[in-house]
Amino acid sequence: MMPRFPLAPGAMNYVQILQDASFLELGVLGLLMVVSVASWALIALKATQLARARSQSLAFLDTFWKASRLETIYQDAQKLEGSPLSKVFCAGYEELTKLAQAKEGAGGAMAERLGGIENVERALNRASTNQLTDLEARVSFLGTVGSAAPFVGLFGTVIGILNAFNSIAEQGNATLATVAAPVGNALFATAAGLFAAIPAVVAYNSFVSRIKVFDTEMANFSADFLNIVKRHFFR
Repeated sequence: MMPRFPLAPGAMNYVQILQDASFLELGVLGLLMVVSVASWALIALKATQLARARSQSLAFLDTFWKASRLETIYQDAQKLEGSPLSKVFCAGYEELTKLAQAKEGAGGAMAERLGGIENVERALNRASTNQLTDLEARVSFLGTVGSAAPFVGLFGTVIGILNAFNSIAEQGNATLATVAAPVGNALFATAAGLFAAIPAVVAYNSFVSRIKVFDTEMANFSADFLNIVKRHFFR
């Protein structure tokens, strides 16, 4: 004889649960469903963005350390629009080009008249901040879902249990058979809250960790680029 698992998906009558739920419980379940769908969509989009950023950043670094001319690197970097490192390099290179053109036109010392290397450093920092903001966009939504969804589900469970006990009190029948079904149905809201929260928390922690790696890489690259610029353009 095969054992029956009450928590198995086939052992639960979801239609009956929805039919027995109050409007407030249905509202909680509907909210959790919408939030869960939005979370999964955001997880897919953000995972694709970070994977693209990783692959293109590796391709850019390979080009950067192998090429001998900044113009060549700049042309290749413009094609890697998903890489934060390529965007940082483009910002620094464009600022360096402006300074070189101003030096030729004014005939003065670039470091003294225009701030020189400090301008390039500010451009790199500004680009790094912009790229970090773009990588972090909407990730906080996953953190909010992960922390709030269980409590929303618990709220739905509390409302369901209250309604179940009120109904039992009106019927005057408090046997285990009459109590178990409505209370069990009310607990479905807690399960729905956990179903929405757990993937969001896992994805949030993963994305935050990967974004921190990009932040460190952009800082390291900016330092390396500034050293190269100092050696070749500000001697």
